[in-house]
Amino acid sequence: MVDLGKVLVEESRGGWLECAYTGHIVGVNEQAETLFHVGNPDYVSFMRSSSKPVQALPALMAGVPEHYGLNEEEIVLMTASHRAQQFHVQALESFMKKTGITEEQFVCKPTYPLNSAARDERIANGQPPRSLYHNCSGKHLGVLSLCKMMGWSTHDYAEPEHPVQQQVLRLMSQLADVPVEQIKLGTDGCGFPVYAIPIRNIALLYLRLACPDLIADEQVRRAITRLTGLMNKHPLYVSGTELICPTLLQDPNIVAKGGAKGIYCFGLREQRMGIAFKVMDGSEDQWPMIAADILQQLEYPTKATIERLKKLSPAETKNDNARVVGLRKPVFTLEWIKK
Repeated sequence: MVDLGKVLVEESRGGWLECAYTGHIVGVNEQAETLFHVGNPDYVSFMRSSSKPVQALPALMAGVPEHYGLNEEEIVLMTASHRAQQFHVQALESFMKKTGITEEQFVCKPTYPLNSAARDERIANGQPPRSLYHNCSGKHLGVLSLCKMMGWSTHDYAEPEHPVQQQVLRLMSQLADVPVEQIKLGTDGCGFPVYAIPIRNIALLYLRLACPDLIADEQVRRAITRLTGLMNKHPLYVSGTELICPTLLQDPNIVAKGGAKGIYCFGLREQRMGIAFKVMDGSEDQWPMIAADILQQLEYPTKATIERLKKLSPAETKNDNARVVGLRKPVFTLEWIKK
């Protein structure tokens, strides 16, 4: 039987319930203990693009940025689900020029930008789709650059057996406390392996991204400290304008990244807490509202972060004439584990 979790957000129209979005939420502490949950804290979810910060680590640990002279924005693009806005494209093209990697080497196929304005502009100008516009192209550039530097094969860089993918798998296991043999593997839209683990362990992984002092391996700890600091410094390069990731990442206390099909994760540095949630219908529109309500229930002190999230996901539903026709509201209560 499918575990749909509990209702997280209700959406009404004309006073009648129109939609209910179910899911699971979990928060953990630095002892890897569950602090609170909604639904099933052990629900197993694919991480999808929320794994990108981990997938970027091998390149940093090997010295790819120094070897090719990458700047900070180019490093952040290794973690990105970018929208191919002009500033993304400029940085990606610079990345390719420095490394000598070409779009023909990408496993991800040509597409148009996810950002609607960027997409419409390129179509209106008669520009063709490009692999560079794929939201995962920065991740692919990072891995291909590592393969080129190390002398590894590049034609099969996305295959699970490739050395770089095996290194990522070991890092996933280390940071999430899940044995390699218990990590379920699938294939992402861009062709890379994807990892399915309990959301409790995803939350633990994000706690360690936010608080790398918890990691014993010095090389991993240094790479995470550098990478997450740059994500906070250049948040728009993690996704794009008016989206949840940069909205959270501009708060220096938060490390955050989402993935396709409803998974979202963030870590709180000062509170030393990792949080993950999964919206079971796979939608993303509810993410800012859910994250804002989690922070409110935690009595998070930086109110400006909560208000920015609420602006991304307003409670009022308006029609094409800007008339308020419905309401959305979070309806979950974090269930704290009594010690």
